[in-house]
Amino acid sequence: MASETLSQTDIDRLLGGGGAGGAAGPRGSGVDVQVYDFRRPARVSKERLRTLEAMYERLVKNLEAWVISRVRGQIEVRLQGVEQFSFGEFTLSLPTPCSSFIFEIGGTGQKGVIDIGPEFGFYVIDRVFGGTGQTNLPMRSLTPIERMAIRTVAERVTQLTEEIWQDHVPMELAVTGFESSPEILQVANREDPVLVANIEITAGGQSGLMLICLPFAVLDKFFTSSGQQRLALLASSEAEREEMRRKTETAVREMPVTVSVRLPKFELSLKDLLDLKSGTIIPTGIPKDARLLVRTGDQERYLGQAGRVSGNLAVRLVDHLSPSNG
Repeated sequence: MASETLSQTDIDRLLGGGGAGGAAGPRGSGVDVQVYDFRRPARVSKERLRTLEAMYERLVKNLEAWVISRVRGQIEVRLQGVEQFSFGEFTLSLPTPCSSFIFEIGGTGQKGVIDIGPEFGFYVIDRVFGGTGQTNLPMRSLTPIERMAIRTVAERVTQLTEEIWQDHVPMELAVTGFESSPEILQVANREDPVLVANIEITAGGQSGLMLICLPFAVLDKFFTSSGQQRLALLASSEAEREEMRRKTETAVREMPVTVSVRLPKFELSLKDLLDLKSGTIIPTGIPKDARLLVRTGDQERYLGQAGRVSGNLAVRLVDHLSPSNG
């Protein structure tokens, strides 16, 4: 038995903690060691993260169109990311004072938060009350009247949140409160995990964040049933798979896509440019049957021809541009 006893040196070498051989072992082998946080274990897989980002991208596009129609100004809304935090970490990320609308999740006893950053909040307020949107950013809490103006934005965000989660975790959300102090925001325990969507909004020459915070407690079905959903899909009937395909196709077709048309290039003298005013007709020299570039999003996809339909400007598509031509 004595020959099977390990010396302290042998033990140190096995553990990688002693001697030159130990130092050159695991530490020098280039192994990627990741720290595991037992207080906040990662629950968002890469597959689920891609799904979440696609869902919130839909919300962002719809929100941008809705806000532009309300304030009649140039707005850019972009999803920065979707992340998991503890609720305590979420509150620490909020500005002081904040503009946090609390919403209840019907039938669950849970609550969430929509925080509208001061940059976007005061821009909307200024536009709603007749301003230009170009205003200095006051560092103060919202007045009751200002809250009413911003509440419509929060309510629209809850509606869009319901829509993107409808096929995964149906929810009924209702705005029920407002808080301007992050320290006393009472929605969940500080250690409770939450899912936070970070949305960047650029308006009036300033950029700010809007945060949508949902508790993980109501999203467990989404994060734990992926395997069962795949099995259920494989075991489903042909009619059920066709219904799922139809719903997916309908959701894709309903996504808004920005379409724009670009005229061919033409030259204008500096004198004519300086003389421009509202109502001026610009002679371009472009033939009336000239081909126009039609863009979907940021890609040139079609050639078109200008015309009118019932007195409205219109474009008729005459050819499709292949990816190599676009």
